[in-house]
Amino acid sequence: MSALIKVGAIDDDRFDRSRRIGWLDMERIQSARCFVAGAGALGNEVIKNLVLSGVKSIMLVDMDYVVRSNLNRCVFFREEDASRKSMKTDIIAKRVKELNSEIRITPINSRIEEIDLGCLKDYDVVFGCFDNIGARLHLNAHAYYYGVPYIDGGTDGITGKIQVVLPPDTPCLQCATNKTHMKILEKRFSCTGADISIYEPKIPAEITTTSIIAAIQVREGLKIISGKKENCIRHVCYYNGLLNTFDSFEVSLDPMCPVHLSSYFKSF
Repeated sequence: MSALIKVGAIDDDRFDRSRRIGWLDMERIQSARCFVAGAGALGNEVIKNLVLSGVKSIMLVDMDYVVRSNLNRCVFFREEDASRKSMKTDIIAKRVKELNSEIRITPINSRIEEIDLGCLKDYDVVFGCFDNIGARLHLNAHAYYYGVPYIDGGTDGITGKIQVVLPPDTPCLQCATNKTHMKILEKRFSCTGADISIYEPKIPAEITTTSIIAAIQVREGLKIISGKKENCIRHVCYYNGLLNTFDSFEVSLDPMCPVHLSSYFKSF
C-alpha cells in the first residue's frame, strides 16, 4: 500500500529548504550551542542568521545600550529602544522570539573581559562581533585555550574581514597582529585611572557590508557544526564592497604566539 502524502506537508517544515542542502546537518545545527560576543550591527545580523538557520541555543554578551545611530543597521532595534536606552542584549533576546518562539537566548550585560569565559568549553562555536582589538584578542585567547572554534568578523565602511580560528590547526588572531594593532592596545591600556579615557573616532559602518560579513561568519559556523571544517576559510578573508571582490591573505602560525604557547603548556 502506498503512503498518503498530505498536501502542503513540505511547506509545514520550517527548515525544508535548508534540508535540501546536502551537507547541512540540521540535527546538529538545531542542537548546537553558540556564543556571540557583541550586539551591535554585526551581532544583530549574526544572531538573525543563526536563528533563521535553526540554532536554538545562544549566549549573547554586550555591555551597551541602544542609541539612535544603531537604527540604520541593526534589525532588532526600534526607536523606542533608543529613547529608553534599553540594553542591546535584552532587546535582542526579546525580539528573536518573533523569528522562532523555540529559541533559548541568554543575554549577558557586561564587558567580555568581566565574565568567566570558562563557559566557552560548553559551546560549539564562538562568534566575535566586536569593534575593538582588545576585546577580540581577549575572546580569541580564551576560545583557543578551550579548543573552541572562533569566527571573527569586522567591518570598516564598505570593507570587511573574516577569520576562522580552528584550534589547534590554524593561526589565531594574535598570530596576525601587527605593530599598528599593538600601538592601539598600548594606547588603550596606558590609561589606568578610573576617570581617564582616550578618544577613538567611530568606525564608518553601513548595512550591506555588515550583512555580507555576518552572513559569511554564520555560514562558516554552519560548516563547523555540520562537520565540514575542511571547507572553512583557512586564513583571513577580506571583502572590498566598492569592487565587490574577496581576497584571501595567508597568515602564518606563530610558534611564539602567547595564545599557542599557553595551549601547548596546558597539555602537560
